[in-house]
Amino acid sequence: MTNKKDIAFLRVTHLRGPNIWTYRPVMEVWLDIGELEEFPSNLLPGLYERLVGWLPGLIEHRCGVGARGGFLERLREGTWSGHILEHVVLELQNLAGMRTGFGKTRSTDVRGVYKMAFRTRQEQVGRAALATGRALLLAAIEDSAFDLGAALDALRELVDEHCLGPSTAHIVEAATERKIPSLRLTDGNLVQLGHGAAQRRIWTAETDRTSAIAEGIASDKDLTKSLLKSCGVPVPEGSLVKSAEEAWEEAQDIGLPVVVKPYDGNHGRGVSLNLMTRADVEAAYHLASRKGDSASVLVERYITGDEHRLLVVGKHVVAAAKGESLWVTGDGVANIIALVDSQINTDPRRGTGEDAPLNALAPQNGAEIILELERQGMTAYSVPLAGQKVLIQPNGNVAYDVTDRVHPSVAFAAALAARVVGLDIAGVDLVAEDISRPLDEQRGAIIEVNASPGLLAHLKPANGEARPVGAAIIGHLFNAGESGRIPIVGVTGSRGANPIARLLGSLLQMSGKHTGVVCADGLYLDQRRVTKNDSVNWDAGQRLLINRSVQAAVFESNARMILAEGLAYDKCAVGIVTDMDGRAELDEFYIRDADDMRKVVRTQVDVILPDGVAVLNAADAAVAELAPLCDGKVIFYALDAELAVIAAHRLLGERAVFVRAGLVTLAHGEAETTLLPLAALKADAEAVLAAVAAAWALDIAPELICAGLRTFDATQ
Repeated sequence: MTNKKDIAFLRVTHLRGPNIWTYRPVMEVWLDIGELEEFPSNLLPGLYERLVGWLPGLIEHRCGVGARGGFLERLREGTWSGHILEHVVLELQNLAGMRTGFGKTRSTDVRGVYKMAFRTRQEQVGRAALATGRALLLAAIEDSAFDLGAALDALRELVDEHCLGPSTAHIVEAATERKIPSLRLTDGNLVQLGHGAAQRRIWTAETDRTSAIAEGIASDKDLTKSLLKSCGVPVPEGSLVKSAEEAWEEAQDIGLPVVVKPYDGNHGRGVSLNLMTRADVEAAYHLASRKGDSASVLVERYITGDEHRLLVVGKHVVAAAKGESLWVTGDGVANIIALVDSQINTDPRRGTGEDAPLNALAPQNGAEIILELERQGMTAYSVPLAGQKVLIQPNGNVAYDVTDRVHPSVAFAAALAARVVGLDIAGVDLVAEDISRPLDEQRGAIIEVNASPGLLAHLKPANGEARPVGAAIIGHLFNAGESGRIPIVGVTGSRGANPIARLLGSLLQMSGKHTGVVCADGLYLDQRRVTKNDSVNWDAGQRLLINRSVQAAVFESNARMILAEGLAYDKCAVGIVTDMDGRAELDEFYIRDADDMRKVVRTQVDVILPDGVAVLNAADAAVAELAPLCDGKVIFYALDAELAVIAAHRLLGERAVFVRAGLVTLAHGEAETTLLPLAALKADAEAVLAAVAAAWALDIAPELICAGLRTFDATQ
């Protein structure tokens, strides 16, 4: 037993799928709070004040009270350290920029030992928040120092390193709103939306519909411009050059002022605007050649106006943002660096992280800013006169929403530009004095078409309304009514789950679907055994979900898997429960009685979709009692057609599968349909009934079910 002022972690598990706590991944922690069991929060002087002082956001935690301030009420009245730690960890994750809110803590039958679960979006961050939360809570209990700022900085670094970027996260959240499942495929921003053959993939603002050829065209600014010009899209006059001398010659031919930029650049790097002198043009050439991947540089006619970024998704402009020039005003004392820090970087919208809509500026390090200052006869260390205005950045800062002001003809031109290049998602850059007027009225032009455009300017604009670009991207990838889901069947139990999974896989394949099965016998693809190892685990299940050829999938699971890993899928069309046996083998998980076992097994029923079906063993009373928990329909199965549970179910007009006169029989209310003699089949009788019920739930025709039953041999 630990000492009074300690909290020991006995076990920390990342449950990656639906589990006994919730539908989503959680960290499950087994805690031993030692002698703190005798000291609830109301018996620890000063704890309340110290925690609230460090974490004032705890007032938003509703806890079991169900209202704002609910947790603080519990803290004041008296609650135990395990429960307090749960809320501290949640708040630390929120402060680190990873929003979450779910948590639960339950006692076990061992004194001082608790099970705690908390939602986390990323395992490493969750584990770090847990360790930090323990240190903070113990410091609050002992009234010792704790450097919260340093701890949060460390957590924020982990969030930046391991979590999805804000743009990708926004798209995933939009998918979740549409009930479309998502799987992160790498440690980066490659995400699968949907399952199996119904899936799509995104990589930030790129999709599996984004053409590599189109990306190549977009990166070649000269080729892009020639294609746009040939299709009638207004573009600035200009040419490629390969030396500073050529750049000046081209500038003279075009007519000053001009723009100089890398022909293969992006994000505004190496772009110099409004150049009027040979020295400026040649200096801009050298900058652009360094910023691009080639010595080739574009010299173009300078277009008067503001830079705009229009986001095109599919065939439509879904968001638009405007940029503005940045200036500082001298005071006769401070240099340019100090003026930028005090007049520009103090804007709370500016920062260095991915979630900042505007970048913080460093005049002494930014090549474009250095060149702009040189044109004005200054450096970053110059001290402007009092009242003197200095241009710091003539372009960029595209973060001011103007979506509602875009003229229809401008939107049409931008969408056409994206289609000409071939991009399904594009950031179209244009310069115009007034985005609400046609371009030809103001000599406006499209200057670039970019693949993989940044979304943050539209999600967190510096000014104006945030735009639901994630929803637009999801709408582009999935038609209305599409969920990205394939038929998934989960089979849970310790009796017959393996033959049920295999037989059902055979029936699904017979119906014309490429079917994957994971079970105790291995992993099967269309009856071909790919692996011979026991595949009742989360990793094997993921192999089916990411396989683009799989049109239907069957997953065997059991109570141990649910407790140790969680289910491999978030939701299923059909959930089969055969029994609640095996409790004796789960003692290490503190599963002590039938009620504990029911909480585990019900997970399979809890994840059934609202239009799905639970297939339950009517001969097991505990299993049959799970029926009211299902959000969808229920089909009971049993050998005995006269069971009271089945009779009552049929009186309600519902379905059941049983044996009558030796024949497998489907019953829907009073109507009965016989299939074939049970004795003729080479499979366990109850397994046959469960598989038939699931096939029926998936609308497989009776004649196909019969054909599949005749050809299936469980011994093979």
